[in-house]
Amino acid sequence: MSDQRTALVLGGGGITGIAWEIGVLAGLAEAGVDLTGADLVVGTSAGSVVGAQLTGGADLDGLLARQLEPPTGEQAARMSRAALARYGWAVLRSRGDDVGFRRRVGALARAAEQAGLTPTEQERLDVIGSRLVSHDWPDRDLRVTAVDAETGEFRVLDRTSGVPLLQAVAASCAVPGVYPPVTIDGRRYVDGGMRSAANADLAEGYDRVVVLAPLPRGMGPMASVDAQVTGMVARVAVVSPDEAGRRAIGRNVLDPAARAGSARAGRAQAAGVAAEVTEVWQG
Repeated sequence: MSDQRTALVLGGGGITGIAWEIGVLAGLAEAGVDLTGADLVVGTSAGSVVGAQLTGGADLDGLLARQLEPPTGEQAARMSRAALARYGWAVLRSRGDDVGFRRRVGALARAAEQAGLTPTEQERLDVIGSRLVSHDWPDRDLRVTAVDAETGEFRVLDRTSGVPLLQAVAASCAVPGVYPPVTIDGRRYVDGGMRSAANADLAEGYDRVVVLAPLPRGMGPMASVDAQVTGMVARVAVVSPDEAGRRAIGRNVLDPAARAGSARAGRAQAAGVAAEVTEVWQG
């Protein structure tokens, strides 16, 4: 087992995705399988927050307790109908052109920011900063995904990239049309989930891989989790919300009111998947 390299992949899924992932991780730990010591942690969007928290030394019980707190003063965000229509148009125009799709949603993000439809970049940095245990990169292998809003280029950020952790996580969480792009080295970046819901292929080459995917499928040319793990030479377990989890998450993944229920659902679901995950992680 000592020479078996492990990877934990944490996918995107908004505020409720953060809560659900923490619930699953806490429930799995209670069932005897602790994923937090993975050799590699890949975080996309919501998963970048959870990944940064875990590798930064946060305690799972404390993280779970925080998700269960009432969302006092927090407002739900949602995508406007105009933004949804532009997403649909980007999908139709892209026809399998994933880079073209990412350029189009990047343009959508910049247009929404210019129109004053998003918070300011500093406001988002403040929000993301409040969620992190530390603003310093951990010594461990944490990889955070983002997309260049102008070129559509996919970028993987880690402690060797020279990019501050706060900016990396904020960029990965910058849902186009809802939150502003984040400035890194003079360029603007948006949500890494615009390439894939989880970017699970970044765990290629590892021996044991567990993927927590609140949103297992993207739209248009976004690669699905199943497509990315198919053919991996590894033991792989993919966990996505069950029926109870989907009900708890609801229709708006950016609604803080659904956070506690999502965390509880993830924790409850862990009991049912613990045997499969244990077999992959420890078997």
